[in-house]
Amino acid sequence: MRRICVIPCGTKKVWDKEPSAGAVSAEKAYIGVFHRLCQAYAKKFFDEWVILSAKHGFLRPNDFVPGPYNVSFSMKKHPELMTINQLKEQAVEKNLLDVDDIVLLGGKKFRPYIEQVFTNKTAFHYPLSDCKGIGFMQQKLKQAIDFGQEIQE
Repeated sequence: MRRICVIPCGTKKVWDKEPSAGAVSAEKAYIGVFHRLCQAYAKKFFDEWVILSAKHGFLRPNDFVPGPYNVSFSMKKHPELMTINQLKEQAVEKNLLDVDDIVLLGGKKFRPYIEQVFTNKTAFHYPLSDCKGIGFMQQKLKQAIDFGQEIQE
């Protein structure tokens, strides 16, 4: 069975601290607390994981992010926002569609994108969906990492 974890990118990026950093790998580009916890969780429990960026789409950890940007899925009319069709094309190119389970770490705003891209027999899991805010999500991720136990829905 093939499982993949999808984690959100995050607003805080390496260029906020190091403006001259240039292109960096996706796993080093995002430095916010929530993203870092999501990444640690994904690394601990999954063989395969990707970052979902509103501007760059699905990023594997070693994909490069060329530089700073400020695009989020809440910016509905932003010209650089990835469309569902672009995300579908990327999922095909990156061989992401043939998965049995997708675990999405993140808020509700990501669900429509994931569910519209992966329209096959994929099962979706949202282990943080019962959390009432980012602080609770972070706490839940940290506990799972510390105890070495995946979050159950």
